Amino acid sequence: MTHTKPSSTGLHHSLLQLGSPARFRESLVLQRPASLRAAWAVGLQAAAAVIAAAVLLHLSPWHQWAAHGGLGALAALYGRFSPAPQRRMIVLHAGALLVASVLSVSLLSLLANTMMQMLLLFALVAGVIAAWSHHAQLGLPGVVIFIFAGSATLTPAASGQEVAARSLATAIGVAMALLMGLLTERLRLSDGPHKTVAIPTPAHTAADSSSSHFWHKHPLLRVGLSVALCSLVATQVAHAFGLAHPAWAAIGAVAVVQGSHLHIAMHRAWQRTLGTIVGAGIAWLVLSQHPSFYQILLAVAVLQVITEVVIGYNYALGQMAITPMALLMTALAAHSDALEIATARIYDTALGAVVGIVLALLLSTLQERQSLAKHHHQR
Repeated sequence: MTHTKPSSTGLHHSLLQLGSPARFRESLVLQRPASLRAAWAVGLQAAAAVIAAAVLLHLSPWHQWAAHGGLGALAALYGRFSPAPQRRMIVLHAGALLVASVLSVSLLSLLANTMMQMLLLFALVAGVIAAWSHHAQLGLPGVVIFIFAGSATLTPAASGQEVAARSLATAIGVAMALLMGLLTERLRLSDGPHKTVAIPTPAHTAADSSSSHFWHKHPLLRVGLSVALCSLVATQVAHAFGLAHPAWAAIGAVAVVQGSHLHIAMHRAWQRTLGTIVGAGIAWLVLSQHPSFYQILLAVAVLQVITEVVIGYNYALGQMAITPMALLMTALAAHSDALEIATARIYDTALGAVVGIVLALLLSTLQERQSLAKHHHQR
């Protein structure tokens, strides 16, 4: 039996354990996905919803909001392991959070006078949305999608009419997600031995619930404040360094700090950084060819399916597809230099990973550090 020494649970020892080469090796391990059928189906549903929403808006007088339609369509990613009736409610709830994120950030952009003020308000919205998402128990892919939607609307809205247009376009995407789910749900469900069942978001462990630590007595407050703090620190540091897309750093930080255990958070940091480097290179190769709207949209759809199929094996593999998909969706909203946004994504993601690990450690409980020490000494 492995005994954990009390001294090995201090912040310094925990930091050394997180930085151990063993964590890097662990981050490269391939796992068996929960359900390849569900992954394929959800990927195809999301891709179809993105195409339908973006094309519909592109052909309308509101073509400039096509990318927001694609954001709303990402609601199709939720509830992948739930029975059909329950999944429809989950997708609808996720869609409401996507619209709320776009609407609130857009509204607040009318009030902010400086970028620092805007980033502060963005962090507050991220915290509230994270607490709401946690309370709703929406499951994978988690709060990061909602923060990504908010980050896409950081550009100040010119008027209330523009706020409404952004929100409506996002809602159209949600409607397409619901529609594609209804039309293709048989692809996801199986009558075989691996029939899809509802899998709730993991709850706190018994050790957590018995803890007297303040965080575990107030889980919604913990989630909301940790995400808000991560978003605030990451965006402000990125802004101070002059990075062009500070909200991307917040996405990276939140993705890391949302790890269920400290060693999982470190795995996420490595996986997200390595995957982003490769994915940014793919995005640069695509965007440097100056693709048309429909070529970008097709690439996004293909990458969406690839993401869902490979991310179950390893999060880094998923990031290799998620990164170019996110950058291509950014390109749909506004023309950007291919090399600039690719390198910016790498810098922001690496910065976000560092911020996420530091804050995950600083906000950790004794039980979480004991769990890390036990994991470390067993390897």
